[in-house]
Amino acid sequence: MSFMKGDLLTKTRKLVNGLAKPQPVWLKAMEQAPTATFPRPDGKLKAISLPEDVYIKKFFQKYPVAKGHDAIKISAYDPPPARLFGLRVLELKEQGVTDEEAMAVADMEYRKEKKEKKKAYARLKQIARLQGKKPPPNPYPSAIKERQALERKFVRERFSSPEIWKIVEKIKEERRAERFNGTVSGGF
Repeated sequence: MSFMKGDLLTKTRKLVNGLAKPQPVWLKAMEQAPTATFPRPDGKLKAISLPEDVYIKKFFQKYPVAKGHDAIKISAYDPPPARLFGLRVLELKEQGVTDEEAMAVADMEYRKEKKEKKKAYARLKQIARLQGKKPPPNPYPSAIKERQALERKFVRERFSSPEIWKIVEKIKEERRAERFNGTVSGGF
């Protein structure tokens, strides 16, 4: 029915009038009280952009490692560093600072905060060693190391999983059979 234009009511009417389909029970009721029609968009959806997006892109150009920070943590209270950078630049621009100066100040604040977090964790580890305790986990890990920690379980699993060992043995057996039959080329 995609070749016919119109909604369900007009399509069904055409099929019934053309004797291609018997008249359904609901057709008269629908003709008396047709469904509401809503205007359709012109097919172009506008991209959602925020004022700080320009500065976030510049932040990621300067610090590509920061892309690993998960911006999709909806339940998190703290926004990602790139968003904080962009918001800080906008805040400084509202106070009358130029674009370059605002970015320089926000960049300096970001680097200072990062250094302070590293110093704080180093101090925590030092205190734990003095007390003879195990050092606490890093409260500010790098995003890459966080992801690697999540994936580590799956990487280790591939060495101990019996299903994977069966697949490996099957591949080895196929290679042995190919070598024995002489189907493998010399590798040149």
